[in-house]
Amino acid sequence: MGEDSTEVRAQVRDVERQAGSANTSSTTVAAGELSDHPDAPIDELEEDNSPPTPRFIQDEGAWKRWKWVPYSVRRPLQAAANWARGPATPRAFKIEPLLPQIQHVPIVLLTKVLPNRKHRILLLFFWLAMWLVTFAVVMRQALVVTDISGWGPAIKLGCGAAFWASDNGCGIDGNLCRPFTNGGMPFRCPASCSSYHVLNPRAVGDQELVYQSLVVGGPSDSGGDAVYRGDSFICGAAIHAGIISDTDGGCGVVKLIGTQRDFNGSTRNGIPSVGFDSYFPLSFTFESAQCEARDPKWSLLIVSVVFSTVLSLFTTSPAVFFFSVFTGVYWTVGMATDTPNYSSVASLFSRELGNYVPAMFAAWVMFDKMGVRRALDGLAAQIEKTVLWLGPCWVGALTNHTFDFIPIQRLTEHDLDQQPGARVALAIIIVILVLATVSQIWFFRQEGRLIRYLQYYVLLGIGLLICVALPYLKLRIHHYILALLLLPGTSMQTRFSLVYQGLLVGLFLNGIARWGWDPFLQTAYAIQGDQQLNSPLPEILSPMIELGKNISTITFAWAPPPLGPDDVTLDGISVLVNDVERFETYFEDDVDGKQQNFTWTREAGVEEKEYFRFAWLHGSESLDYTKAGTWNARGEWVQMAPGPSRIKMRRGAREL
Repeated sequence: MGEDSTEVRAQVRDVERQAGSANTSSTTVAAGELSDHPDAPIDELEEDNSPPTPRFIQDEGAWKRWKWVPYSVRRPLQAAANWARGPATPRAFKIEPLLPQIQHVPIVLLTKVLPNRKHRILLLFFWLAMWLVTFAVVMRQALVVTDISGWGPAIKLGCGAAFWASDNGCGIDGNLCRPFTNGGMPFRCPASCSSYHVLNPRAVGDQELVYQSLVVGGPSDSGGDAVYRGDSFICGAAIHAGIISDTDGGCGVVKLIGTQRDFNGSTRNGIPSVGFDSYFPLSFTFESAQCEARDPKWSLLIVSVVFSTVLSLFTTSPAVFFFSVFTGVYWTVGMATDTPNYSSVASLFSRELGNYVPAMFAAWVMFDKMGVRRALDGLAAQIEKTVLWLGPCWVGALTNHTFDFIPIQRLTEHDLDQQPGARVALAIIIVILVLATVSQIWFFRQEGRLIRYLQYYVLLGIGLLICVALPYLKLRIHHYILALLLLPGTSMQTRFSLVYQGLLVGLFLNGIARWGWDPFLQTAYAIQGDQQLNSPLPEILSPMIELGKNISTITFAWAPPPLGPDDVTLDGISVLVNDVERFETYFEDDVDGKQQNFTWTREAGVEEKEYFRFAWLHGSESLDYTKAGTWNARGEWVQMAPGPSRIKMRRGAREL
């Protein structure tokens, strides 16, 4: 009986607890049917009448691992984190077409004409094949140049081709660049050579020019043939002389005429040339010739723009659209609009094919992992897609033309300091990037994806800082690197994102097709190119001048060389006269000390100025040259200004 009464009392208590559980808070009821479970703990079923935990204590519990951070700091950080999480109900942005009846016309028309999907696929392959065939035919016809009578086929030149390498690049007396006269060749130049500029100061006597085409000379004031100094860009000089067109390129015949004097400077056909009031051993002029040649770049660009536009209007598949456009734009840039220097079409095709294979792997990464698919998926605004994505893609791919007005040639500290307006232009670009970044942050927050992308860019920033901190290497942000860095930030379907994404893909294509996969970490020597080395300059003592009736001489001596920087030995000295190396000696060969000076002889009747520059030698390479000192027509010496002039060009650097 005692056991029975005990069981009855236990059942009564269970009933009372079940009845009481009906009056508990909605939270307890919502906690599931745990109260009905026979094994549920009694304390979980009892009503909690204790006061609620203060919010600041809850926050303290969430930040228990960061107790060392002051609360005044944790509070705004927590607020920022809460804001970054976005709204309680995130929204995925989708573009609603403007005037959908018009934008859907291409899709509706294609579906009515070809309702069978297999037929539409065949039409796609036919269209791509027609694009390829048309491109090849136009390029072949444009590249055919008839032989020039008496000279043969024209030789393809780059915009920077010249007979004479600067400074000591042609060796003593220019012997490495001979012949000086009785020579010449038929040539062919591409279009837009007026925009090919020297990026570091180039010495012409006591002048230094930079960020312009290197053209020295032109027609004389009295008329006659235009005569140019041998280190002038041949194509730039041909445009200046009116032989070819800057818009279409062209062909002609250039003839070497040896030593000439008093080169006249002028501005003709959009190209300024500089004058030179002395003599130079190699000069050239142009002969009249019957030939026709046009650069095919603009014709090929029109072909690709038309085919890609039609493809964009009638294609709804993101993969078909992206990979077709990616391929078409790549080959248009590499073979036509911004080609690297090449000797033949076959060699150019081989080079571009080598870069295209890894570029296609990068294209898949961009499409599948970096947001291109997300931005294009389900987009039925055919006209807006063409204008907002494809248009900026072509703008980015043609950056050598579309952004040529920006006074930034290379994003290096040296160029920013040297080129007028570069820092202002960079500041404007940074402001635009900041505004674009702020707008993208707002969109990412609305979609609830901001924190994930902030984490990505924080890790990316840490990686860039590590690259910057590496010794002996410098970080270079190439076109393709910039595109890969920023592309994930466009992974949403908004009109702004379409513009940004198309532009970045175009920049990537231009960078790879033109420059290839240049490393983003380079040595200082690789980056500097032909800029100044900041090396020691020879200290030239006051020269001894002897003026005679038939012969006058000037003798130079120099102070002993200092210790070279960073274990760079100073092995000798080089002397340029009128930008031609006339003297070179090595200290180890000077056993008797007779080569510690240099004497230059001037014959009677020479009334031009002569310009002298000096540089230490490191092995066979010259270091920085001094600015030019002048021995004027009256036999007086005008001391050179302090500081270096343009650095040497490596030996054998002639470009033809």
